[in-house]
Amino acid sequence: MSNIKKVFTHTPVYFAVLAAVTCFFPAGTAGAKPSFNAAFLTDDLSDADVSDLSRFESGGYQPPGNYLVELSVNNDFVSSSEITFTELKNKEGEPYLFPCFSAETIMGFGVNIARPEELTEQDKQCFPFTEKIPGSEYHFDFQKQRLMLSFPQASLSGQARGYIPPDRWESGIPALFMNYFASGNNNSDNTSSYYVNLNSGFNLGAWQFRQSSSWNYNKSKNTSNSQWRSLMNYVQRPIIALKSQLVIGDGNSDGSVFDSAGFRGVRLFSVDNMYPDSQQGYAPTVRGMAKTDAKVVIRQNGYVIYQVYVPPGPFVINDLNPATSSGDLQVTVEEKDGTQQQYIVPYSTLPVLQREGRVKYDVMAGEFRSGNSNQDKPKFVQATLLAGLTRDISVYTGTQLADKYKSVLVGVGQNIGRFGAFSFDVTHANSELADGSNHSGQSFRFLYAKSLNTTGTTFQLLGYRYSTKGFYTLNDVAYKQMSGYEFAPDGEDGDDGKPIIINYHNLLYNKKGRFQVNISQSFDQYGSLYLSGNQQSYWNRSGKDEWYQAGYSNSWNGINYSVSLSTTKALEIKERDNMLSVNVSVPFSSFSSRNARSNDAFNNAYATFSATNNSGGREAYRVGVNGTLLEDRNLSYSVSQGHVSQQGYNGSAGLDYQGTYGDFGISYNYDPDQNQLNYRASGAVLLHENGFTFGQSINDTTVLVKAPGAAGVAVENYTGVKTDWRGYAIIPYASAYRNNRIALNPDSFNDNTEIKNNVQNVVPISGAVARATFDTSIGIRALLSLTHNGKPIRFGSMVQETGSQISSIADDDGRVYLTGLPLTGKLLVQWGNQPGDQCTADYDFTRQEIKGPLLRTALECK
Repeated sequence: MSNIKKVFTHTPVYFAVLAAVTCFFPAGTAGAKPSFNAAFLTDDLSDADVSDLSRFESGGYQPPGNYLVELSVNNDFVSSSEITFTELKNKEGEPYLFPCFSAETIMGFGVNIARPEELTEQDKQCFPFTEKIPGSEYHFDFQKQRLMLSFPQASLSGQARGYIPPDRWESGIPALFMNYFASGNNNSDNTSSYYVNLNSGFNLGAWQFRQSSSWNYNKSKNTSNSQWRSLMNYVQRPIIALKSQLVIGDGNSDGSVFDSAGFRGVRLFSVDNMYPDSQQGYAPTVRGMAKTDAKVVIRQNGYVIYQVYVPPGPFVINDLNPATSSGDLQVTVEEKDGTQQQYIVPYSTLPVLQREGRVKYDVMAGEFRSGNSNQDKPKFVQATLLAGLTRDISVYTGTQLADKYKSVLVGVGQNIGRFGAFSFDVTHANSELADGSNHSGQSFRFLYAKSLNTTGTTFQLLGYRYSTKGFYTLNDVAYKQMSGYEFAPDGEDGDDGKPIIINYHNLLYNKKGRFQVNISQSFDQYGSLYLSGNQQSYWNRSGKDEWYQAGYSNSWNGINYSVSLSTTKALEIKERDNMLSVNVSVPFSSFSSRNARSNDAFNNAYATFSATNNSGGREAYRVGVNGTLLEDRNLSYSVSQGHVSQQGYNGSAGLDYQGTYGDFGISYNYDPDQNQLNYRASGAVLLHENGFTFGQSINDTTVLVKAPGAAGVAVENYTGVKTDWRGYAIIPYASAYRNNRIALNPDSFNDNTEIKNNVQNVVPISGAVARATFDTSIGIRALLSLTHNGKPIRFGSMVQETGSQISSIADDDGRVYLTGLPLTGKLLVQWGNQPGDQCTADYDFTRQEIKGPLLRTALECK
């Protein structure tokens, strides 16, 4: 393959001019190869007046160079990238463009390359995949700037769908950040309260430090108190080779096997997000037999969730990503001769189920940390292991070890086909309580899930746990006394100055049996019904804690409505509390014409109504209006008026703004007892090598947009996020280990802003501050009339500003349109390959008045 000696980066303006040129050469014309006189492109110019355009004589030709394209592989989007295209010739000697990828990049797409060690150095740099891999092909849509690669199934390495090679995962940039949340209220009875929460962090490579603290202040009529607390401090980093995360410091253990427990120590655990979506959670392995080259289509609840082409013989599909947690899979094998095979693979799942071959672990050692002053801080070790076996069986086990507590758990789970999925485990524990007594007991847990497709019924979770009289948890053993009250932390006393009771424990009444249920029933267009609830019984006490809720919801012509009934019975309270609730939401758009603008304030407003009635005779009603304003719909408002029986009227009004530099809100509430003013602010400040950037609150993983000089540019799909006056912005949240498409909205560019490629792609690790850098040209837009020796420069001449490298092509009047042009610089004009086929023009527009968005002027090229 020939190497390209000179590479041009082509601008959108270049594509527009080139399209005008190439439209004279229709591609794919049958018959003899056409010959074209370039002078026909002008009215009365001689051949000498036209730049050398012989390279365009073949229909559909585009020059080699670097093109910014949307790249996809086998119909899966990969990234928006700058790809080098080299010029090759077909058997007829006609030139065409070939995308240049290194062999390593091709293998990164999940494609096998036979004997890569035998490749020449040239093939390693620009791998001829269409020659080396039979059946592979590509299509370059020049007008849409899309490059689509296609590789046959037989050449793929078996990587799961959505797989992103770890070498693309970014640790991000060194950065220091702080999230803040501040709120306060002032009441008409001269009481007030204020709260501040700070979450800060520092990233250096893959290491990440995190710190969380809070401050609260309460003022009543006679007293005031305040408290500053450090909540969590820890260091973390991913261990990519193990697909795991290491945490040193404060944290919480996983709650899928044992109850989650706070700790201060060290934890190493498997991270599901490091696997592609098609490998996360549980899904059955689909096996079958194809008689010919066949297409396998898998549907769930009527929707296609997987499609693949397979060769003759047995096939195994183990990278399914079901759309829901239950719903049988319908497999169709479409043979090459038109015949079909169809069969059902039943599917239901539970949290403990794992895919075949997957092993998931969690190990931690440290000090028990609950934040409860009534509990000690015993040192303990916890380890859990879950493994997916064949026949849709999963096994799991775990242990908790402390000085006064030892427990071990074993369990099994299985997708049992059309009967659903279940799991069963037993835990044995030996405990020493606060009074010195020793206890030994067991706890048995059963979980079940099933979806009945024919009736639309889903048993999302049906569970029961039974514990013997001598069974206690690690949380129970940590208590300093057999019984006692738990109070709110210091500084959070009630209005009367007394501590607030938030919990009560008595180890003599340990838990006995717990039943929980969550069932939903769909009626298609007629709405859906749900039932959920639980009940808990205790040893040495009669009665149970009970809570159940049933509800129905539906929509009609955009109007949403729901009704629910709940019943609650606490063990220490004799009477049962029943409550009926009705909610209705009506969009104002239901009363407007279909041609009304979608961003109109009227069409973005809703009227709401709610009513509740409980068994104590308390009735409450509320009507209100809420909606969004501004072009980006980032200003929300709400106004409501209500009435409560035996209390009187109440009301509220509020505004919330989600902007570039944070979120801000204010509201006013009143009732017969008092009036209250509430206010809040939240956001983040990020320190990086280019300075400080303010923005919305960061959610663990974030992206810093760097578009120097491009102020006020909106970021697509992130409400209220725009670049600051320097061209920087904080993307408040990003998906770890996933491709994140960061796009700047071209409609928000000002007249002096040009961005070479408004789309960047980043794949950050969890907790990273990734950076999306955009190549900006901040300058004027100019339509320049260039002359050389008293005549317009030749049609098709390449014009480039030597400093910024921006370029374009001259039209038949010697005019060239350039964007992002600096106020001073030098233009290089080339119309051929000979040394004399060029000239230069120096310019200085600093003293020239620019009227409107476009500068029009003439320059002489020498």
